[in-house]
Amino acid sequence: MSRMTPLTSPLLLGFDAMEKTLERIAKASDGYPPYNIERLPRDESTGAPQRLRITLAVAGFGEDELDVSTEENQLIIRGRQMDQGPRDYLYRGIAARQFQRTFVLADGMQVLGASLRNGLLRVDLIRPEPTRMVKKINISVSK
Repeated sequence: MSRMTPLTSPLLLGFDAMEKTLERIAKASDGYPPYNIERLPRDESTGAPQRLRITLAVAGFGEDELDVSTEENQLIIRGRQMDQGPRDYLYRGIAARQFQRTFVLADGMQVLGASLRNGLLRVDLIRPEPTRMVKKINISVSK
């Protein structure tokens, strides 16, 4: 018996790669670091595309310990704290921890930039208005 998922409908063609990406992200999300996603107000006077901001709480990470990159249609944010050598802790409540947080981007999404301030990493994105494309398909008649 085959497995049925929402994207295996016969009306949805070519979504198998997206389904695999969604499965991988669902397995990898452990909740660290916490994040917000917000829609920024649009400036109607300039006609600028819609902007989004992802904010991650990355207290304890320096700029050189963070990596923000895009790979195919994914935004990947990685953090790796450097070991500062042997220390004699009486109590250690702050763990040196690594993370990788992945966000799947829709077609056309673009990363404007990233900034780090007060332990918060902000990644700004734009979502351009999609262009409606209608294409006429010619029907060939065979005899």
